[in-house]
Amino acid sequence: MILRPDPDMRNADHADACWVVEPGRAEIRREPLRAPGHDEVLVRALHSAVSRGTEALVFRGEVPASEAERMRAPFQAGDFPAPVKYGYCSVGIVEAGPAPWPGRTVFCLHPHQTRYVVPVAAVHEVPAAVPAGRAVLAANMETAVNALWDAPPRLGDHVAVVGAGVVGLLAARLAARVPGCSVEVIDVRPERRTIAESFGARFAAPADATPQADLVLHASGSEAGLRTALRVAGFEATVLEMSWYGRREVAVPLGEAFHSRRLTLRSTQVGHVATARRSRWSHRRRMALALALLADPALDALVTDHAPFAALPDVLARLADGAAGTLCQRIDYAPA
Repeated sequence: MILRPDPDMRNADHADACWVVEPGRAEIRREPLRAPGHDEVLVRALHSAVSRGTEALVFRGEVPASEAERMRAPFQAGDFPAPVKYGYCSVGIVEAGPAPWPGRTVFCLHPHQTRYVVPVAAVHEVPAAVPAGRAVLAANMETAVNALWDAPPRLGDHVAVVGAGVVGLLAARLAARVPGCSVEVIDVRPERRTIAESFGARFAAPADATPQADLVLHASGSEAGLRTALRVAGFEATVLEMSWYGRREVAVPLGEAFHSRRLTLRSTQVGHVATARRSRWSHRRRMALALALLADPALDALVTDHAPFAALPDVLARLADGAAGTLCQRIDYAPA
């Protein structure tokens, strides 16, 4: 049944969720909501966020069939390309469940939905120092943490970050805190300079980027950005590919000086804990770290847009069309 969202969310026997009903079109659907079991919690959403890269691909129906299973979100319903309920950046209040969870603010890898029931193990308490509206960045921060574990910056390194999206800027913020590291954010959008500099990094357009980087993090999601990343890498440097392209084919320039400079092109992906940490770190411990790192008021600059849950179908369409000025798109839910 397709309905307008419940404006006050006081009716606890149903929930409203956003579904991609066909490539390029989403709608709000009402669905029944069961009571939580003994090891489950009922969460009322406060905020969620749209993952610009991944959710745009899902909205456009561009998830490759070969990656459909690996791309499933933890509480996804339906299958790619559609109809599918997708998303993984939700922050809410626990309304019911075992002690001590009721009343706590939690983060959950759940699609955009007003209320939901999940196992206790699926929620992560948001630290008191992290506002709920900023906690929607947790999944992005977890991705940035894992990337810096995959190719860690070392003392004194010059680190280039190509692509000033949310993940790229979070990675730049973390790298800039490594003693002696200089970080340069490279992007075609000059309006990103202010945020990059407030995060402790320099900013440069691709044509003005500093060469000979010790480590390059590529997060632009574009072929041109990857070419820039390979160009600015120094001798025997690592280029860490953080972008995911879906079904798009990307031409990688492995000719010219790629071999003589002995470059390493390496992928990173948040689905697995980075190899160097896997024996000691669980996904849960990594998420706790990501949430703790959000106790940084400077990160509020990344939440550039917000909209009510009822507007989410239109928001997804706008973001899938480009919406170059948006960094983190937050979705706000009506109070109880």
